[in-house]
Amino acid sequence: MSETITGAFIDKLLGIRYRSIPPEAIEIAKQVVLDGLAVMHAGATEPTGVGRIATAYVREAGGQPQASVVAGGFKTSMLNAAFANGTMAHALDFDNTSYPPNHPTSPTLPVILAIAEHHRLPGERIIEAVVAAFEAQARVRIASTGLATGVGFHKPGTVGLFGAVTAATKLLDLDREQALMAFGIAGSRAGSISINTGTMTKSSHSGHGARMGLESAVLAKMGWTASADVFGPKGFFDTFMPGKADPGLLTKGFAAPLWMLDPGVGFKAFPSNGFTQRPIDGALELRREHGLRPDQIDRVQVIFPRFEYVNRPQPRSGLDGKFSVQYTTLLALLDGEVTVDSFTDERLAAPDVRALLPKVQFTVDESIPFDKVKMHVIINVWLKDGRQLSKRVDKLLGWPRTGKPLTREQRHQKFFSCTRRVLDEQEAKRMLEQVERLEMLADVKEIMDIARCENKVTA
Repeated sequence: MSETITGAFIDKLLGIRYRSIPPEAIEIAKQVVLDGLAVMHAGATEPTGVGRIATAYVREAGGQPQASVVAGGFKTSMLNAAFANGTMAHALDFDNTSYPPNHPTSPTLPVILAIAEHHRLPGERIIEAVVAAFEAQARVRIASTGLATGVGFHKPGTVGLFGAVTAATKLLDLDREQALMAFGIAGSRAGSISINTGTMTKSSHSGHGARMGLESAVLAKMGWTASADVFGPKGFFDTFMPGKADPGLLTKGFAAPLWMLDPGVGFKAFPSNGFTQRPIDGALELRREHGLRPDQIDRVQVIFPRFEYVNRPQPRSGLDGKFSVQYTTLLALLDGEVTVDSFTDERLAAPDVRALLPKVQFTVDESIPFDKVKMHVIINVWLKDGRQLSKRVDKLLGWPRTGKPLTREQRHQKFFSCTRRVLDEQEAKRMLEQVERLEMLADVKEIMDIARCENKVTA
């Protein structure tokens, strides 16, 4: 058979080996694992019940006790654990991001941990799988030139699924032919639509991507067949974005440098949509700089690029509020913080929010580029005494290189803030210490024993 773009892509992914991964990428991969575990634990207690229902669902479904459900207190099949943990990883929209916009960890790390736990794989293999999964997603994402942000197909169930099948392919030791079949199967599992943003279903896109990526690799290893050229003519690109893809970008410049190094991985500071991070940051700075009190505020304006996805003047629920620039900016001004508990229905319905939310204006400035890295926002606050306060935010908090990356201390603060919802401090410290020496571990048994929270009630 003549060479295909899918075959060339598979060869490059299979060629990623731990010994060839730069030390900086190994460090970032460990940060990815730590952040992913953190948001899974917090997602288990997501206020509207995403974690509770996902956990109850896989418990009811049953399955061989192969892999731990984070904060669930039990093990289930690798497939079910990947679904539950993937859903919880995205439940708060607190999982890390990449560029172009994507959620690379929530559909992939749950697969990696499930396989590694069941098959007692060493830390080096986990790091290798993380790096490969990130590179796979990045390549599919940039080749998908017609995959728009905020509309149409949501990334974790499309791009993320190919990251998941990459990780599973490597960890289950599929050969080249089996890998081609796994990717072909995954092409028929791809889905998830952005209209479900603001509901529980959005979180399940990551769980679905994780489970289906793992399923595709398991079936391929057992001999299941599929197209050997899922990225070729009439395949994934032609089906999901006909005429709006560049398959050559799957391999052009592959891993030179690794995508997780440049443009890098963004670690969120706040549990809400990535495009709300700048307005929150700016509002918090205004509040600190001017000692601003809620009773001083008359009205608020957020100047933003054209992006209707986050223009939600009246969120339907606390969960929907994660995707509202108006609500997240107001919370930062009112509370001086934006946390997991900011997005409850009760907080949305509180009298101070009801009084001021209609006075938060979303103003589009067509001159601002709609680009997560290059854009800026301006926060204007008018006070009751007639004064106007203003803050422009250019650099994205949590973004590497061109942004304001989180320090090690800030990342650890996030980890403990998330895990303390289900773990005591000593357990969390043990987990952190294990992850920070991941490349030296023979397996992840201790990490997952802690994460499972056996005999604990979490939600």
